[in-house]
Amino acid sequence: MALRDELLKSIWHAFTALDVDKSGKVSKSQLKVLSHNLCTVMKIPHDPVALEEHFKDDDEGPVSTQGYMPYLNKFILDKVTGNFDRQDFNKMCWTLSSRKNLDQSKLLITNDDAFKIWCIFNFLSEDRYPLTMVTEEIEYFLRKLTEAMGGSWVEERFEDYKLQLNSKQQSLNVWELILLIGSGHFSKGMDRQTLSMGINEVYQELIMDVLKQGYMMKKGHKRKNWTERWFMLKPNSISYYTGEDLAEKKGDILLDGNCSVEPLQDKEGKKCLFLIKSSYKSFEITASDKKKKQEWIQAIQTCVSLLRQGRPAPHREARQKRRELRLKQQAEQEELELRMSELQTANEAKQRELENMRKALEEAANNAADEERRRLQTQTELQDRYRTDLEREKMVRQQMEEQVAQKSTELEQYLQRVRELEDMYRQLEDALEDERRARQDEEAVRRLQARLLEEEATKREELEELHLRQQRAISQTEAEKEELQKERMAKESALQAAMSQLDQLEQERQGALEQYQTVMKKLEDATNNTKTWKHKVAEHEGLLRLIQPGSKGQQMITNWGPAAFSNAELSLREKKWQEMKNQTTQAQ
Repeated sequence: MALRDELLKSIWHAFTALDVDKSGKVSKSQLKVLSHNLCTVMKIPHDPVALEEHFKDDDEGPVSTQGYMPYLNKFILDKVTGNFDRQDFNKMCWTLSSRKNLDQSKLLITNDDAFKIWCIFNFLSEDRYPLTMVTEEIEYFLRKLTEAMGGSWVEERFEDYKLQLNSKQQSLNVWELILLIGSGHFSKGMDRQTLSMGINEVYQELIMDVLKQGYMMKKGHKRKNWTERWFMLKPNSISYYTGEDLAEKKGDILLDGNCSVEPLQDKEGKKCLFLIKSSYKSFEITASDKKKKQEWIQAIQTCVSLLRQGRPAPHREARQKRRELRLKQQAEQEELELRMSELQTANEAKQRELENMRKALEEAANNAADEERRRLQTQTELQDRYRTDLEREKMVRQQMEEQVAQKSTELEQYLQRVRELEDMYRQLEDALEDERRARQDEEAVRRLQARLLEEEATKREELEELHLRQQRAISQTEAEKEELQKERMAKESALQAAMSQLDQLEQERQGALEQYQTVMKKLEDATNNTKTWKHKVAEHEGLLRLIQPGSKGQQMITNWGPAAFSNAELSLREKKWQEMKNQTTQAQ
């Protein structure tokens, strides 16, 4: 954390304390006092006119934090050199903020302990305003405090507290933290002195950067005598005092990347010796036991290693890593929320698509039902039409039967009337023409039947091909099935239409077959009729023979008398009749 950020946190507490009505603004007179105190503590020349000049365009009303920040940066923080006492600076800001917010009667700790917790809060709080300490940093501080007091960390107690904390909020402000520690909630079974010592130890490590401290013996450089001193190890130096009250400082051992520490053999009656070599002097020191000796050597080596690598103190580096991890987790959480939002949007789009597909399926089902109704209506109409045609054909057949009966009567009359022979010949020619037309109709019906059969075969092949494609489409993956659902419904509609067309072709083929049978019946009737007429004509030709000169041959005698022709003439007539019959048969 940069020096400016650390100073701003303490100044923010002081500025907030001056904001009595919590409007975010402070009067100019109070800001003048605050600015003067800041300049005095941080040993900066104070310019009382600068504040008035900075806000000369404003009215006499209060000034907000945003309005005060440019002045604070330009005239105070930009001039800070770091040669002031940070503890005095924090004390001044603590005094301004604690008067308004701290109720000492509710606490088991002293005002000095509360000040140290306030400093620790500024160190561990997030770099966002208003300042708060998140749950992870609260747990870190409480673990450090419990360890410093020599107690054991109770995980279940903190988990219960964290649940209570998360139900309201996920962080604490500085006064809530002081109340939490000062009420003894996490130090049950400990006396006030132990709690105060624990707070001081955590304060020394986190705020004062004291990595290790304790009594050891140091050998003098001039008189070579051994004297007990209180040593304090910091990231870049080792200070030693006459006592742990730090009343008199006796010297410093400056550490850098060239320093080293190494154990020594016992000598002069001293044990647990080790040597610290700095850039300008070496120091012989003895610890109380081997464990303390090894702890001090390891701690000093750690500081030298950090100085060589240019890294900060371990607790500051750990704090930075925790913050980076929280930022990473926050970014991952935001990314996860974004992805969840995208998935939800995609899900909603999918739901809309499924709804549209459902509506399309319903519409297709309705269309199919309408098509089925139209098909049934068409089938009913065709049946009515076929029924009407059958009735008409029945009537025609009855009429033809009546005509046949009438023709029979006329034929009987015609046998008696020779003069109607020419009409009979014409009727014969008509019968022959009807026979020819019937044969043509038969040929046309055959071609029609062949065409219908070909169309039926084609439709069956298309139906089988469509059925195969449908089977292959059904065997695809489940994802493709959803995409091809609409196409399958279209194919099924086409299949139904093809089946309807196939049924219609089957019905047309049956009708054509019936027409073919009707035509064959008509042809058979015409053939029989033709044969009948030929027979009748032959008989009439025998009766109407012309009177010609008689033959001198023997005359035939019949039951009715002499015949009209002789045996030779009869043979000739039979031969001619047979030739005519053969010609007629060949013509058919």
